Amino acid sequence: MSVAERRAMVERSCENLSVRRQCELLNLARSGVYRPAPVTSADDLALMRRIDELHLKWPFYGSRRMVFELNQAGHGINRKRVQRLMRVMGIEALVPRPGTSKAAPGHKIHPYLLRSVSITEPNHVWAADITYIPMAQGFLYLVAIIDWATRAVLAWRLSNTMDTGFCIAALDEALARHGRPKIFNTDQGAQFTSSAFTGRLEAAGIAISMDGRGRFMDNIFIERLWRSIKYEEVHLKAYADGREARDGIGSWMTFYNHRRPHQAMNNQFPMAAWRAGMDVIEAAKTVDMSLRLDNANALPTYPQQAQTQQQEAA
Repeated sequence: MSVAERRAMVERSCENLSVRRQCELLNLARSGVYRPAPVTSADDLALMRRIDELHLKWPFYGSRRMVFELNQAGHGINRKRVQRLMRVMGIEALVPRPGTSKAAPGHKIHPYLLRSVSITEPNHVWAADITYIPMAQGFLYLVAIIDWATRAVLAWRLSNTMDTGFCIAALDEALARHGRPKIFNTDQGAQFTSSAFTGRLEAAGIAISMDGRGRFMDNIFIERLWRSIKYEEVHLKAYADGREARDGIGSWMTFYNHRRPHQAMNNQFPMAAWRAGMDVIEAAKTVDMSLRLDNANALPTYPQQAQTQQQEAA
């Protein structure tokens, strides 16, 4: 659980526990609860937007190469500042590294289950990820859940913090509206490894798969979604506030699902491909069930026929 999430749990008007005691139990500094959140400067926001653009173009760039590119453009920035901004944005160089099994302390890491798996039908595998959304003033985080086979976006949410709550809200919506997958794949982010999120999946009987840390190719389809939405929507606009961002992203998601042809699926629309695939699955289930019912009705007759034949022979 992140520091921001633990701070949000502190209740200043709690009758049973003082703020001091709550901070002790949550391992928080009391001063951090009372101190207002720092305001990101306009200069930092401009740098974060540029870092986001560079990260989309070269996802393997770490802080050193980011510093080089930014200084080539005349920003005059040091590596420590770039590292701080990349942490705020929740991005890192997408390359293998030692110690890839470590995520948030105490969170269980699940193995990657999709290697050499053929995924050709909807609701076989879902995937989720979080990305940074720049605005004219401030920034937001976007989580999306997609169906791997059809690339359809099943649910999404915006948040001003990297907490677990908005990820769970998106998951609950996807499960309520689209059924459930056999496998759910994410990265090793603290939001997805939290017991609250994995507990939802386990309760629904869904197998949990997680990428190797820094291996963006393990979840490549949602990385392509981020590239598309940022080049086609986010980076073309400067959202004034969260409402404008929600409206703009919502309109683009509707366009993507229902109007944007996908070359990998013979130019079908993602949601149309999802519905068509589900219709095929339901039709197959109906045929299979009818065969089972026919067999179930037929089974009791065979011993009776055999018994009648034996009696007639005697």
